[in-house]
Amino acid sequence: MEIAVLVFVIAIIFITRSIKVVPQQHAWVIERLGKYHGTLTPGLNILVPFVDKVAYKHLLKEVPLDIASQVCITRDNTQLQVDGILYFQVTDAMRASYGSSNYIVAISQLAQTSLRSVIGKLELDKTFEERDIINAQVVAAIDEAALNWGVKVLRYEIKDLTPPKEILHAMQAQITAEREKRALIAASEGRRQEQINIATGEREAFIARSEGEKQAVINKAQGEASSITAVADATAAAIERIAAAIRQPGGEQAVQLKVAEKAVEAYSKVAADSTTTLIIPGNMSEVSTLIATAMKMVQTTK
Repeated sequence: MEIAVLVFVIAIIFITRSIKVVPQQHAWVIERLGKYHGTLTPGLNILVPFVDKVAYKHLLKEVPLDIASQVCITRDNTQLQVDGILYFQVTDAMRASYGSSNYIVAISQLAQTSLRSVIGKLELDKTFEERDIINAQVVAAIDEAALNWGVKVLRYEIKDLTPPKEILHAMQAQITAEREKRALIAASEGRRQEQINIATGEREAFIARSEGEKQAVINKAQGEASSITAVADATAAAIERIAAAIRQPGGEQAVQLKVAEKAVEAYSKVAADSTTTLIIPGNMSEVSTLIATAMKMVQTTK
């Protein structure tokens, strides 16, 4: 009975040591008699009891690794307190087991030295502007060395960049001055645009007024010309009618009568003026002589 129990216990030990179930996203490194033998994949695996053993177990998922805060010196000799986080993944379980005694510590130390080297090439202002470039350069530097460790560095992110308090105050003062400068420039640009708009409006208004005045002068001149033409046409028509009337029978007698009336009217006006001395010809036949002279002028004109 005791032998049966012993055999049963031994069988249980053999089974537990020979059957291994590997979880998903894990890799187990097997050594046979102290030498690397293979890597167990997820699922059920059979080992040789007391000959094979699980030497290393690796997680194949993406792993975040906090990088300790450190002081970095920029190109312009400014100290920065920098910390970040690194994301990596085991891609080769055998190299991760034998390539480095502790690949996590190795990655962490290499990330810090690479970060110091990259920031040392940049000036203070560039470190805030080019975080993506810094992250990419750190990843490239670590990934090249981590290939021998069976690890793939996926990305690196800077969590915080903290300059000294004096530098921080100076940067805040610089930002304030820059914003005030932009505000002044914007206000001056506004005033400049306002003056341009006012000048443009005044110029357009002056042009409109001058065009209106010009058109008014043209219209007035055209009106006066039309008036003069109409008066001239009316005078010419009247003269033509008078000339035609004179040619009619009795026209000359009518002209004589009209001239006599105008002469008498002229004498009457002169006589009515108390300040004018009127000299009446002694011989009234001179008046008829005047009328006869006017008639000769009319005939000569004809």
